[in-house]
Amino acid sequence: MPTTSHAARSYAKALFALAKERGVADAVAGELETVLATVQGDAELQRFLARPWYSADVKRKVAVEIATRLGVSRLVRDFLALVAVRGRAGQLGDIVIAFRDALDRDAGRVRARVRTAVALTPDERRAIQAKIGRAVGTTNVLIEEVVDPILLGGFIAEIGSQILDASLDGELARIHQRLVSA
Repeated sequence: MPTTSHAARSYAKALFALAKERGVADAVAGELETVLATVQGDAELQRFLARPWYSADVKRKVAVEIATRLGVSRLVRDFLALVAVRGRAGQLGDIVIAFRDALDRDAGRVRARVRTAVALTPDERRAIQAKIGRAVGTTNVLIEEVVDPILLGGFIAEIGSQILDASLDGELARIHQRLVSA
């Protein structure tokens, strides 16, 4: 999983503190995802926000208009305007990731990207969540499931910078390594 910049983490931390203080952190996370999808889905808007020759006031007005059309809260609207004025719109994706990470930490949960050879059944999903939870010391695990038909079986979980390899491919590689080194 990619790392976020210091600036993106700082912006996210400030927004998270305000959102948590107001009791709207979950709602703000959803609104940020909506704003990000809108901005990322419009190449012309991305280019506009990235161009330094447009004044900060013009960028602020465009950001406020976007937020208004999306119907987001005043907090997110003002935040988006600040990000646009400060020339940080290009880091919006990193800011959203850092905000989500702060929200997860606060809630005591972790996110794991899990690759499997086939789609998981609900029972398999629960078993993998429990195994990941034991490995990282929490019971609150959110899984993003990715079917990877190249895998022979089992799963590979990415939790932040940690990798939990419980795949058949990984086990075969470990057996091979033991045989070669013996």
